[in-house]
Amino acid sequence: MKESSANNPAALSKEEVLRYSRHLIMPEVGMEGQLKLKKAKVLLVGAGGLGAPLGLYLAAAGVGRLGIIDFDAVDFTNLQRQVTFGTSDVGRKKLEAARERLSNLNPEIQIDAYETRLTSENALDIVREYDIVADGTDNFPTRYLVNDACVLLGKPNVYGSIFRFEGQASIFGYPGGPCYRCLYPEPPPPGLVPSCAEGGVLGVLPGIIGCIQAMETLKLILGNGEPLVGRLLLFDALRMRFREMKLRKNLECLVCGEHRTITKLIDYAEFCGIRGEEVEAKPLDIPEITPRDLKARLDRGDDIYILDVREPHEYQICNLRGHLIPLGDLPRRVSELDSSREIVAHCRSGKRSGEAVQFLQKAGFHKIWNLKGGILAWSDEVDPSVPKY
Repeated sequence: MKESSANNPAALSKEEVLRYSRHLIMPEVGMEGQLKLKKAKVLLVGAGGLGAPLGLYLAAAGVGRLGIIDFDAVDFTNLQRQVTFGTSDVGRKKLEAARERLSNLNPEIQIDAYETRLTSENALDIVREYDIVADGTDNFPTRYLVNDACVLLGKPNVYGSIFRFEGQASIFGYPGGPCYRCLYPEPPPPGLVPSCAEGGVLGVLPGIIGCIQAMETLKLILGNGEPLVGRLLLFDALRMRFREMKLRKNLECLVCGEHRTITKLIDYAEFCGIRGEEVEAKPLDIPEITPRDLKARLDRGDDIYILDVREPHEYQICNLRGHLIPLGDLPRRVSELDSSREIVAHCRSGKRSGEAVQFLQKAGFHKIWNLKGGILAWSDEVDPSVPKY
C-alpha cells in the first residue's frame, strides 16, 4: 500500500493546486469539488481493459484513494487494449505494474492493492472500505457478486461491459435506482455468451466504455450532472451510435426489491451454472488426445482427419492444415465427414471442439477425439512457431 503524500485531506497543497488547475477554474468543480475528489475512495474491480482507463483517469483527476483488485499477470495479448501496461511489463503482476504506473502519474494519491480473487468470503470486507465501486470484470459470477455486495452495503456500482464492437454502461445500486439483477435477473446459460478471449474485442472499445465509467464515477463524487441511474447506455462502435434504455427498479428483485430474499452473498459460480456445467460434462466422457500423442501418430503416418471447428479468420491466423468446418456450420455439413475415419477435432483452446465431438458422437461417429488444449496447447507442446492468439 502506498501512503498519500498529501498530509491534509481538507486542503490542497501548492503542488496540488497547480496539478488540478484545469479543474479548479471550472465552476462545476472548483476547490470544493477537488477536495471531494481528494477525500473520495473508489474500488476498481479488475485492472484489465476497463480498469486501465478507469485507473488512469481517476488517478489523474485526483481521487484520493484507489483500491485495485486483480490477481492476474500481464500477457502479450493484453497490450492491444490494456493501456496501463507496456511491453516491458509482460510477465509482471498486473497490480504491481498498475500501481507503479498510477503512482508515477499521480504520487499524491493512495493506492490499495488487493492481489486476490474477489469472492463471497472477502467481498464485503473489501467493498465496505470504499464509497464507490467501478466494475471492470468480464465474467457473470463476479458481476453478480459485485452487484450484490454493493446493494447489501449501499454502495453505487458503476458498471461497464464490452464485446467485439459493442459496449454498455450504467450505474447500479444507487439509492432508489435499479441494480444489475433488475436488468438481468438470471445469468445466461453457461457458454452462451463468449468471453473476449473467445470472441475478441476492438482495442479502443474498453477505452471508450472505461472513460464513460470514469466520468460517471467523477460525477457521483462531485454530485453534479445527471448520472446513468435508471439508464443503460448502449454503444455500437461500428455505427458510432449511442442508444439508451430506460431501466426501472424491479420491485420483485431478489436483492433490492420490496421482498428481497438475498440478504447475504451466495455461491455465484453455482448460481451462474458453472459448476453444474462442469459436473454435467463429465458423464459425456469426451475422448481426448494430447498434442504430443497426435504429433507422434501423424509422424508415423496414421490416417487421421484433422477437423478445425474455428472461424475462417482464426484459421488465417494459424492452423494445423486441417479441414475447416466452423462449429456453427457442422450440423449442415456433417455429411462431408467420413464416420469410418479417425477424426481429431480442434479449436483454439479445446472448448468448441469438445462441443463438436459431443455432437458427432450423437451423430454416430465413434472414432473421434478432441485435441486437448486446442491449438494453443499444440503451440506450447509441439510447435512453438505456431502463433498464439
